[in-house]
Amino acid sequence: MTTVASIQEQETPVTMLTAYDAPTAELVDEAGIDVVLVGDSIGNAVFGFDSTLPVTMDDMMRATTSVASAVDDALVVTDLPFLSYGVERSQSIENAGRLLKEAGGHAVKIESGPHTVELTEAMTRLGIPVMAHVGLTPQHVNSVGGYTRQGTTAEQAATMLDVARAHEDAGAFALVIEHVPREVGAAASEELDIPVVGIGAGPDTDGQVLVVDDAVGLAERVPPFAEAFGDVRGEMRQAIERYRDAVESGSFPADEHSHSEGLDL
Repeated sequence: MTTVASIQEQETPVTMLTAYDAPTAELVDEAGIDVVLVGDSIGNAVFGFDSTLPVTMDDMMRATTSVASAVDDALVVTDLPFLSYGVERSQSIENAGRLLKEAGGHAVKIESGPHTVELTEAMTRLGIPVMAHVGLTPQHVNSVGGYTRQGTTAEQAATMLDVARAHEDAGAFALVIEHVPREVGAAASEELDIPVVGIGAGPDTDGQVLVVDDAVGLAERVPPFAEAFGDVRGEMRQAIERYRDAVESGSFPADEHSHSEGLDL
């Protein structure tokens, strides 16, 4: 079974995908993915929101419970949603603890800044493993001006790396770095001892993470830093159209889909 400790000692690149439900989590786990992320990207990928901001603790609790019930080997990391942490420390810790104690997650991920360093230290001290997240942090979409690339100047990159190092020092077991120049992703992996998992951060990080809908080709549009490794959207459309045609033509349900008791009615 993949653990926080084994991720930190792993020599091969870390593989990480999101999952929001039990069937998907089971497939991701069976495929040998190291980390299943129950992302607050459920807001965009499943609920149809324009951002992750409306996602609630109840949403994340249900999704984490579903995913954890289906995973045998992967490490289950779950996002703390917007305003569930960083406002009041005791409430932040309680929310993180519930995702582990009640929902079955193994660790939490928090979108990180100077304000989350002490919180990370407090959580890890209590036995809550924390994955930090720098670069593009979608919960801050309104303050950073959209889903734009971060760390594009030397000064911005240095500040980002300082935040990453502070979270490593505070006890974070891994770091996600999102939508930054490849040089920044490479520098983070070089300077930090903990695994650095990139998304839109180039090929030189210690691993990669994608939203599962993008990876399997279910999303209508794939970000420029992602790749669709299948065409699930096309396969689903064809299957749905074949079902429609079968019902309309009367070929479904056929005799083999029906049961008869020979009743004289």
